[in-house]
Amino acid sequence: MGKRYYCDYCDRSFQDTLHNRKKHLNGVQHQRSKKAWLDNFREAAAILQEERSKQPCRKFQQTGQCVFGPSCRYSHFSEKDMMALEQQIEDERWQKADPEHDKASPRPSVNEWLSRREKNRAAVMVGSDLKAEEEKGAESSDVPAFLLSVPDLPPSLLPPQHGGWRGTIHNEWG
Repeated sequence: MGKRYYCDYCDRSFQDTLHNRKKHLNGVQHQRSKKAWLDNFREAAAILQEERSKQPCRKFQQTGQCVFGPSCRYSHFSEKDMMALEQQIEDERWQKADPEHDKASPRPSVNEWLSRREKNRAAVMVGSDLKAEEEKGAESSDVPAFLLSVPDLPPSLLPPQHGGWRGTIHNEWG
């Protein structure tokens, strides 16, 4: 049967001859599929500039659908989409300008968690009272909150009971 050529863009395969490959690579369907794939990796600024240069698609605005799809020469972006794209571009500029400045994340970093854990262990060894820190809630937890939200967490990742692991005796195995 011979070798077969598989096109990743079009998700098709055909007999690999010079004529067939040239015909496929120059075909309209392949060109559209390749453009659609490469558009996934374009910068937001380039997309915004292209969409601003287009006029709005009336059919898409009226019905929410267009028979031409992504190959339509008119814009399918709404004002809300344009604003979101502008915001994304602005966020990218801020990140490039100040990479150190990161928005406050809801969960602490691993280093913060490890340092807090070491402080708690040192306080337990000394015998000081940790009641004030226990009132802080999620911050005093020995395990990060995002791990506790995982269902069926293995016992090795669960926090130990208040009395420690030695308090429970397992007489039966398995």
